[in-house]
Amino acid sequence: MTERVVLAYSGGLDTSVAIGWIAAETGAEVIAVAADVGQGGEDMTVIRERALACGAVEAEVLDLKDEFADDHCLPALRANALYMDRYPLVSALSRPVIVKHMVEAARRYGASALAHGCTGKGNDQVRFEVGFGALAPDLRVLAPVRDSGMTRDKAIAFAAEQALPIDVTKSSPYSIDQNVWGRAVETGFLEDIWNGPIEDVYSYTADPTVPREPDEVVITFVHGVPVALDGRQLSMLQIITELNTRAGAQGAGRLDMVEDRLVGIKSREVYECPGAITLITAHQELENVTVERDLARFKRGVEQRWGELAYDGLWFSPLRRALDTFIDTASQHVSGDVRLTLHGGRAVVTGRRGVASLYDYGLATYDAEDTFDQSLAKGFIELWGLPSKRAAHRDRRLAGGAGA
Repeated sequence: MTERVVLAYSGGLDTSVAIGWIAAETGAEVIAVAADVGQGGEDMTVIRERALACGAVEAEVLDLKDEFADDHCLPALRANALYMDRYPLVSALSRPVIVKHMVEAARRYGASALAHGCTGKGNDQVRFEVGFGALAPDLRVLAPVRDSGMTRDKAIAFAAEQALPIDVTKSSPYSIDQNVWGRAVETGFLEDIWNGPIEDVYSYTADPTVPREPDEVVITFVHGVPVALDGRQLSMLQIITELNTRAGAQGAGRLDMVEDRLVGIKSREVYECPGAITLITAHQELENVTVERDLARFKRGVEQRWGELAYDGLWFSPLRRALDTFIDTASQHVSGDVRLTLHGGRAVVTGRRGVASLYDYGLATYDAEDTFDQSLAKGFIELWGLPSKRAAHRDRRLAGGAGA
């Protein structure tokens, strides 16, 4: 029986060439799996036809937009996941859902191997292969671009030699990965980190310096899950999509950063995440209102670790699942409305309300309605500072200082 390999197929040069390379080098039949996670661009039917024309014996195009939004973007939102406190994990979140469906395809087709088109310098090779190992440790992994030393020139030459039906003459100055949660841009002139990004880099967001009327939006959450915009009940995918449009039109969600890649190098990345940044901003503020102080402090540490696990390709790890259980509990009272103004490249919270709010006007106000008993503060401070005070007395005594 001929060996079969399931390939993560994007429709681009590298993965199109990989179909022929795998067949030529291993004699295996290639099943191409293309995932729609809201990246836009070419019609998925065209991508399927290209895979077949490039030599795949079968090609599947999967509409995973709702699954990606519900099972990957939503947990990231509830975790306020921002790698290095800034990046909403655009690419990192999409890889696990692709891995899951590739493994399912491998089982259906009786494949003995899985393949991806990643290079050896990026994070995605790790995300794919660690995910494969977690869900299908019995399957081999092929990485033709990385393991064959396939440069762009070699890929173009192979495509021409094999007469592959793909345009190999068009060359974008950027490497772009995008989905409904955001858009990542790198390479080209951006690799000089002194060069500022130009407007040509951006697609999801408008120029924030152009004068325009602000846009006000109210986001409703139930247990940390966004369920409505301006009172209209919507799915998670619909909410992200609408906020991408509305916040993007105001230039919100742009990031320009040098980040620490998992493979040990620093990389300059430009991101556009209008919907993600707006949702995380609103969610964080609602947590400020509804989550008790010590729980909130502890959750911030959990959030950082959760983001690192997702970024580092450990989506399927026991620790991430355990952290999700904690986040579920911490989110039980995160219900209410958050109002934001979208304008000038920012999403700014201007109002918050909810039946689960811990904010008490009587305790917070300095006006006549004040219900806070200030006489309790003196004793509280004495007891709170007692350990530090006793340590200070000890240090002076041991040093022979005055006041010992």
